[in-house]
Amino acid sequence: MNKNVLVTGGTRGMGEAIVKEFAQNGYNIIINYVKSNEKAISLKSQIEKEYKIKVLLIQADLSYEDEISKMVKTALQEFGKIDVLVNNAGIVIDKEFVDRTVEDWKQTLNVNLIAPFILTKLIGKEMVKQKNGTIINISSTNGIDTYYPSSVDYDASKSGLISLTYDSAVEFAPYVRVNCIAPGWVNTEMNKELDEEFVKEETERILVKRFGEVEEIAKVVYFLASDNASFINSSVIKVDGGWY
Repeated sequence: MNKNVLVTGGTRGMGEAIVKEFAQNGYNIIINYVKSNEKAISLKSQIEKEYKIKVLLIQADLSYEDEISKMVKTALQEFGKIDVLVNNAGIVIDKEFVDRTVEDWKQTLNVNLIAPFILTKLIGKEMVKQKNGTIINISSTNGIDTYYPSSVDYDASKSGLISLTYDSAVEFAPYVRVNCIAPGWVNTEMNKELDEEFVKEETERILVKRFGEVEEIAKVVYFLASDNASFINSSVIKVDGGWY
């Protein structure tokens, strides 16, 4: 029987790459998304045709607890269980530090930190019942050692996600492994609008002298979910090409 994975923010960028990585390894996929029904439907069709697995699309705004709860309930009703949860969805609102508002903070924290907590709580309990499961949080080096004042709330949310990883690993032990990936600069839609000179400067600070690709992050996510990582728990893995 195929295993099932729920990926938040799974229709573009890093999320899409993660979805495809699990699909080609035989997982049934639950894809959460907020916008672009057309894109979601196209991705579902492509994956089902290419990999012969089941795909469930669930549109839910992770800013709202009731939508998250409804999504989890629907996923469990359709697939019976969730073997892997990937908390990938995230937003960033770049604005000067002194211009940032409390509403900016609330919006960022709701999606980047509070939603992963709710999902971890709801799905973690189910994983304990089935005595097996893996949760993988997508943080960022912004939560560790890459600080930008114009992204202060984003940085804080990603740091908080690392803390959530540690606490939930303890809470759901020994049946559920909870780990975290902290990507550095990756070629995503979120980073397409970066200033050319800034990109050049940051690239020089990366030992491999390039930004990462979403597929490279996806492979690490799948590794952590696999039996090859069965003794890895409560860990944070930087995938940043050696940023210094």
